[in-house]
Formats: sequence, C-alpha cells, structure tokens
Amino acid sequence: MDNLGNLLDGFANVLTPMNLLIALLGVTIGTAVGVLPGIGPAMTVALLLPVTYGMEPTQAFIMFAGIFYGGMYGGSTTSILLNTPGESSSVVTAIEGNKMAKAGRAAQALATAAIGSFVAGTIATLLLVLVTPPMVKFAISLGAPDYLALMLLSFVAVTAVLGASRVRGFASLLLGLVIGTIGIDAVSGQQRLTLGIPQLADGIDVVVVAVGIFAVGEALWIAAHLRRRTSEVIPVGRPWMGRQDWRRSWKPWLRGTAYGFPFGALPAGGAEIPTFLSYATEKKLTKHPEEFGRGAIEGVAGPEAANNASAAGTLVPMLAIGLPTNATAAVMLAAFQQYGIQPGPLLFERESALVWTLIASLFVGNLLLLVLNLPLAPAWARLLRIPRPYLYAGILFFASMGAYAVNAQPFDLFLLLTLGLLGFGMRRFGLPILPLIVGVVLGPRAELQGRRALQLSGGELHGLIGGWVSWTIYATILVAVLWPVLRRFVLGGVRGRLVTR
Repeated sequence: MDNLGNLLDGFANVLTPMNLLIALLGVTIGTAVGVLPGIGPAMTVALLLPVTYGMEPTQAFIMFAGIFYGGMYGGSTTSILLNTPGESSSVVTAIEGNKMAKAGRAAQALATAAIGSFVAGTIATLLLVLVTPPMVKFAISLGAPDYLALMLLSFVAVTAVLGASRVRGFASLLLGLVIGTIGIDAVSGQQRLTLGIPQLADGIDVVVVAVGIFAVGEALWIAAHLRRRTSEVIPVGRPWMGRQDWRRSWKPWLRGTAYGFPFGALPAGGAEIPTFLSYATEKKLTKHPEEFGRGAIEGVAGPEAANNASAAGTLVPMLAIGLPTNATAAVMLAAFQQYGIQPGPLLFERESALVWTLIASLFVGNLLLLVLNLPLAPAWARLLRIPRPYLYAGILFFASMGAYAVNAQPFDLFLLLTLGLLGFGMRRFGLPILPLIVGVVLGPRAELQGRRALQLSGGELHGLIGGWVSWTIYATILVAVLWPVLRRFVLGGVRGRLVTR
C-alpha cells in the first residue's frame, strides 16, 4: 500500500500543466529523433541529454522518461519503412515489418507496433512498481564484496555472453575501463592517464563519452559509407487495424511482454534475446505460417512488445542496484550522476519523490506516445526523406553543442572529436559499443567497491568474497567464461562416444 500511495503522489507531481507539457515535449522530441535512420534509443538519449541541463531534477527526469520511451517508439518506424533498425533489438521488427510495408500494409504494421509498445510498456511499468521495492530491500543487505561481484558479472555479461566475439567484447570493455580511470585517484590523490593535461584531472564526463561514441562515431561512419542515392521511403496512410489484425495481435503483445520484462531486468539480459524468442514463438504458434517471411503481423506485434517491455525492465536493476544492463540504461545512469544523484538501494529513501515521479511519468509518457504516434505516423515518415548529409551535419552540430554545454570548455570539443574517431574505429573493426559505455560508468564504481572490501579485510584477498550472494555470482561468472570450453570438450566428447557406438 505504501508503494501505491507513493505512486499516486508521483502522479500528483506529474499531472500539472507544466509537467505535462514537459512530458509531451520529451516524447515528441524523442520520437522525432528516434525515427531518423541509424539513430537508436541509446543515441537518442545521449544526443538529447544536454536538453535537460538547467532544469530542476524532477522536470528533467520527466522529460528524460519521455525521451527514453520516445526513442524506443521511433525505432520501429525506421525499421518498418526503411528496413534500417536503429539498434540490434529492432532487427526482428524489421524482418516482417518491412515485408508488410512493401505489401501495402505499412499502416497496419505501424499500428500494431505502436499499440503493442503501449500495452507492453504499461504492463512492464506496472511490474517495475511491484518488483523494484523488494529488490531494493534485498540490495540494502549486500556488502562491498557483493556489489563488486555484481559489477564483475555485468562486465562479463556484456562481453562474454551477449557479444558475437568475446575477444572484441573484452577489448571494448578494456577501452571503457581505461577511459573511466582517467583523472585524479580518489584515494591517493595521484593523477592517472591525464598526460599532464589539467582539463583531464576531473576525468572525462560520461555525457561527452556517450555523445562522442554514439553520435559522432555514427555520423563519421555514415559519411564514410554514404550513398548519394536517397533511401526509398514507403508512403504511410493513417495507421489503423482491422478486426482480424486485432485478433492476431493481442496474444503476441502479451507473450512479448512476458519475454521482454524478465530479460530486461537481468544483468545478462537485454532486448535482443527476448525479441528473437518472441519471433520464434509466434512463428511456431501462428495459424498462418505461410505469411512468415512475407509480412506476418504477429512477427511485428510480439517482438516490438518484447523490445519495449525489456526497456522498462532495464530500469529495475538501474534504480535498485545502480547497474545498467544496456547502453540506454548506462546513459540514463550518467544523467542521474550529472545531478549528483546515485542510483542504488538508498535512492528510494533519499530521493523518494523524484523516483516515484519518474515512474509515474513513464505511464503518462506511454499514453502520450500512443496518442501522438497513431495520428502523426505519416509526419514521422516524412522526416525519413531528409538527405543524409544534412541529417548527420545536424547531428554533429547538436552533439558539439551538447558536449560544450557540459563544462563550457573548448577542450571538450577536442575530446568529442577524439572519441568520435574512436567510435568510428570500433565500428570499422567490429567492436561492440555497450561494453565500453558500461566500463566507463561502472569501472570507477567497481574500483571503489573493491578497495572498500580490501580495506574492511585489512588488505586480505579473501575480503573480496563475501557471503552466499558473491559466491553464487562468482560461480555464474565462472560458468559463463568456461562454457565454450565445456561445450567443446565435455559435450563434444559425449557426442563423439555416442557416434562411435
């Protein structure tokens, strides 16, 4: 009941004319930027993060929630109309969505994506209300060794479990950890990796890193591979769904939500796995198997619901423990830190009004997005006609303005370009970006918890291992790291003996 009362107080804070206007502005900007090709939710949030500077924290996070959900909504439009997913979690939506659009059913594809996102987002946000407080109570019981183990699990999860190549994943993580250590050591007071440059003594701001790697790196990559021929945009009518479309969509919406939320809340989760699982499930359960691969509406409804439910799920570990499970959550964590607010177990006690207002604004933003997206889908589609050179020139301009606004130092612009070149190089050699962002955000915090654990144990290494929680996590890490070896030698040996028999 206390949680319900806190949520009602959050709605009371959101449902004022000024805050509703800010929420509407956030979802509009988030959707408009998220619709543009090649720009996923993480890049949208990173690019628009400076927009919230100068606002009080409550209003800033109301706008931020709108930008977050708006970026998720916008990605489906690009996937369906251009077959250009903004990020990997939108790939599955593009498989059937673009086929539907080419078959003259773009309106129905956009409608089921928008309504499915609303249904999944609403249910997942309600689950967020129910799940997060118990997780906070559990997190309060954890000590420094347990938090260190959790962060190490996050490092392994985003590199060894989700990536296509473990070597590239760990290389990206190492780059992020190196960037995170730049600055003055909080314990010894010594400068680390500053190269004698005074501006680096305070470290590199996470916002500059995120905007440089995502926005500038993407712009340079597109410029290097730019095709002069403009992309063909499929015309869109007013999104609508017939009775048959509704009948075929509502079950995939619910099943996609059931897949997406738990995976989003897991440290090794993310949206890629549940979207593929949702697609595979709908393909198996459908009564119209002949339509899959040619534009089945279930193949859009389920994965898009899973994608948005996963987005809400990522907020559970971020708010309760302070662990980001994807790039978007990592950028949101940077936004909290920008205001001097540290997500974690004490967040609900110290910033209770802010947290519940943020959660309430997710419900409001979700409803505003549905009202906004259904009638304005043709307008969003027209944004896709912007020539790529103008589009990415604008992105570079706003990225530079945002980076400069962080500290008002010209040196940050040099850093932005350097990080953009790093992002370009990572795309060139296939290094994933998420491990780098997680390394920058969690690296200093992992170092802090590790040092704290060693101080409590008097410098003994056994102090890094706490109770049953850390033992369980380290066992999980060991299995995740050694699984390829076990699968190759143990399972391979078993198969070999069976074959010889």
